[in-house]
Amino acid sequence: MGRRFDSFVIFAEMRTGSNLLEAYLDAVPGITCYGEVFNPSFIGQARHEELFGVTMEQREADPLGLVRRIVENTDGLPGFRFFHDHDPRVLDQCLADRRCAKLILTRNPLESYVSLKIAAETGQWRLKNVKNQRSARIAFDGAEFQRHLDARQGFQVQLLHAMQVTGQTAFYIDYEDLQDLAVINGIFAFLGLDDRLEALPDQLKKQNPEPIADKVTNPDEMAAALARLDRFDLSRTPNFEPRRGAAIPGLVAAAKAPVLYMPIRSGIEARVEGWLEGLGQGVQRDFTRKDLRQWRQTRPCHRSFTVLVHPLPRAHAAFCQNILTGRFGAIRNSLRRHYQVDLPDDPGDPTYDPAAHRAAFLAFLRFLKSNLNGQTSLRVDPSWASQTAVLEGYSQIAGPDFVFREDRLEAGLAFLAAEVGQVSPPMATPQETGPHRLADIHDAELEAAIRDAYPRDYANFGFGDWTA
Repeated sequence: MGRRFDSFVIFAEMRTGSNLLEAYLDAVPGITCYGEVFNPSFIGQARHEELFGVTMEQREADPLGLVRRIVENTDGLPGFRFFHDHDPRVLDQCLADRRCAKLILTRNPLESYVSLKIAAETGQWRLKNVKNQRSARIAFDGAEFQRHLDARQGFQVQLLHAMQVTGQTAFYIDYEDLQDLAVINGIFAFLGLDDRLEALPDQLKKQNPEPIADKVTNPDEMAAALARLDRFDLSRTPNFEPRRGAAIPGLVAAAKAPVLYMPIRSGIEARVEGWLEGLGQGVQRDFTRKDLRQWRQTRPCHRSFTVLVHPLPRAHAAFCQNILTGRFGAIRNSLRRHYQVDLPDDPGDPTYDPAAHRAAFLAFLRFLKSNLNGQTSLRVDPSWASQTAVLEGYSQIAGPDFVFREDRLEAGLAFLAAEVGQVSPPMATPQETGPHRLADIHDAELEAAIRDAYPRDYANFGFGDWTA
């Protein structure tokens, strides 16, 4: 039976104990760790600029070629250490390769931050003899620590997501586990090796074993800064809305001006497209990815834009245009049968007065909250998907240059027209659809319901209460 893996990678960061883990692995026959092979400043170890005949210039041109060279020229199981700022081309390959074992080494980020600052201050990155230990106290910088934390947490999320989508598993090791012989031997079992350590090698010593508070010059300031961190992300708005694609077929471009409209369905598209047609003497529609690439390539000074609309009139437009009219017949029927939305057979019926319209719209808003949280069987239509999700979808093809607000739209479009050397054409007067105006039914209960349905849009774009 062949071996389980062809190679391995240690995903770690500076000052997490990766040197110590590498020393443990190298103590067992049949396994070789080559250090930080893809460190931007060296290959493997400090001041080394070549490995297996591959120079840093050759590594830059073909990083995966160096991976192959390592595997081909190593008897036994080869591996290397990889940090968040190493070559991302190698990261993608390693994560996708099931024959590459993943060891993920982590450490309390505050400890790694303080250790990193002390090492930078003293110039001592490894300690083999405690007689040579250099010590220092450093100043804690809250903003710097936040950047340190964000980079490492982001990398860990990326690794976890890759393991999930590819159906792989990794061997996780905490810094404290490096003192546990059974855990270290468990790594060899995970790698499919028969050899085990009888004792942990002791050539490397722990640096700066003192409590963290004794290692900084401003412990009170550090405590205050840490208290402000939301460790459990309590303020995060949960998001269960399905991710959206870029909706390329819905893009609209001016025929004779380098301007591209990236619509967020909101009921104002006709007005914006009318303005675009006046600007560019016609419009181009029904884009494919190929069409979009060609449009951009032939218009080197192009600009793109979208328009944000307050969530309340946007939801009202979606309700009136798609639900009341019966345009979305299946969803309309489901809303009536399962979500207590009392909809009229005919929106023009005199008995469907403002009070009835308000009640139906309020029930629709409550449905939207469940729908956007993935709690219904009905699709999330683009006309009521969160504007945050739509913009995230557009980011897959490069987001818009300008994000205008409906209440300042004419000024924004005039600025855009000037950007491309054009005079802004007039815009059509806004026309509200539906049997009753939103202003006639607007109240605090509708405001509360729309905020419940779109918490991310309110948080991300700073919307306040709607005013007519």
